[in-house]
Amino acid sequence: MTYKELANLIYPNAKEIIYYETKYPKRNLPEGAIVTRFAPSPTGFVHIGGLYQALVARTVAKKTNGVFFLRVEDTDQKREIENGVTGIVDSLKDFDMAPDEGMITDTEEIGEYGPYKQSLRKDIYQAYAKYMLEQGKAYPCFATPEELEEMRAKQEAAKVRTGYYGVWAKYRNLSLEEMAEKIKAGVPYIIRFKSPGREDRKIKHKDLIKGNVEFPENDQDVVIIKSDGLPTYHFAHAVDDHLMGTTHVIRSDEWLSSVPLHLQLFQELGFKAPKYAHISPIMKNDNGNKRKLSKRKDPEAAVSYYEELGIPSLAVKEYLLNIANSTFENWRRQNKDAKLEEFDFQLNKMSVSGALFDMVKLQDVSKIVISKMTAEEVYEKSLEWANRHDQELVEMLTDKPYSLKVLGIERGNIKPRKDIAKWSDVKENIIYMYDHKFLDNKQEYPYQVINDPKDINKILDLYIEKYYNPEDDKQTWFDKIKALSGEMGYATEVKEFKANPDKYKAHVGDVSTVLRIALTTRTNTPDMYEIMQVLGKASIVKRFEKAKQ
Repeated sequence: MTYKELANLIYPNAKEIIYYETKYPKRNLPEGAIVTRFAPSPTGFVHIGGLYQALVARTVAKKTNGVFFLRVEDTDQKREIENGVTGIVDSLKDFDMAPDEGMITDTEEIGEYGPYKQSLRKDIYQAYAKYMLEQGKAYPCFATPEELEEMRAKQEAAKVRTGYYGVWAKYRNLSLEEMAEKIKAGVPYIIRFKSPGREDRKIKHKDLIKGNVEFPENDQDVVIIKSDGLPTYHFAHAVDDHLMGTTHVIRSDEWLSSVPLHLQLFQELGFKAPKYAHISPIMKNDNGNKRKLSKRKDPEAAVSYYEELGIPSLAVKEYLLNIANSTFENWRRQNKDAKLEEFDFQLNKMSVSGALFDMVKLQDVSKIVISKMTAEEVYEKSLEWANRHDQELVEMLTDKPYSLKVLGIERGNIKPRKDIAKWSDVKENIIYMYDHKFLDNKQEYPYQVINDPKDINKILDLYIEKYYNPEDDKQTWFDKIKALSGEMGYATEVKEFKANPDKYKAHVGDVSTVLRIALTTRTNTPDMYEIMQVLGKASIVKRFEKAKQ
């Protein structure tokens, strides 16, 4: 019996690989164009680390006018969760990272190199498995679970490496006739790769992030086709990345130790291997110790967490690029209004040890991102978020023209307001601007230096009676507060007060604080002149009456 006959016995209907090599020709792309992919399994929520990898892969491809595609690796169907693919597709859409090719819904895809779901590529994998069998580079293995367990126990007792290799590869050296006999007799089997490697030999490899790494050669006869006819990750990724023209595989560094096997598979299949870039995991500071972000312990591990809080997707991407390349922060400082795509991202500048995730820093980045948005953008995005999470905020935003004025306070200035880090902050930051929320509720007034009720009442009355004019520009408005301060016997300049502290009870800043607290009950707000312009006289009068002691 020949290898070809054995291969035909196992896969009588599989096509010759030339069929697929012709069907999926080499991509016609510009010189130096990079093709990357995001290839998650639909076995749980999308992890922030997965989004991080996808962002890096997409950034690298876009920078070279290449292709970024989404492939769903769903060959482990026992672990697949309901709506797993939809969750992956939606997460990329939510972060404005829709792929150039691949899955665009649970069932639809775009691109010429599909199917982009591995479970739909069974025939392709079998064609290449048949090719490996024909070459004598793969074989059927009949080991039962009990035999494998017994073998592992013996290896552990002998304190040797576990696995299916060398003398432990029990079915590797059966004759072709013995293999055929067992197959015809209906004995269950899987297909294993026949590794040509030896553990006492080393391979050198240059990873695009980790740099030069050295490993023992792979000598494991790994499973390439499982008993359900579907491939393992190792085999499927080699076939898919070859046919889909992947030039750079950007993935988690938990796969770094698989590089010897993967390079060997590419070689034995006769394919050109892609370049590998292994990303260190995102870490968290846990009481002084660094550890991986955990799906189980850390809510921020799930990308859905950021949507629930209302952190804009652009802020999350900005922050991830910040931790991906140490040069990003300086670039952003010098290019405040540039698009993320303009940043010269470099794989070799990524952290080898793992970037530390800092929620405080992310929110600081988010404040800057939101501060650059127009009132219209803030309105639309916070309303969109509120429709999913906060009906009270939806009701507040019903009057769009008024809400735009509120959200427009201190927006578009040289130093715009930075008090909103996430859409869930919006309500708390603007609720005092809505009379029906403010006037109908009991309020605490935390007056500061000027806290005598008579003085407070006099300031409020005098301001309305003598000094308030909605037509005033900002300078005139402030000059009038100075005049009011002088009339009340307070210093009209802070420096004057500091020079003669015994002469005055307070100064113009303290008078402004009285007005601010009476209007808002807050000591810290955006620009008070703009607040007054938005509220209008009727509201100001009502608020001052309510604030009187």
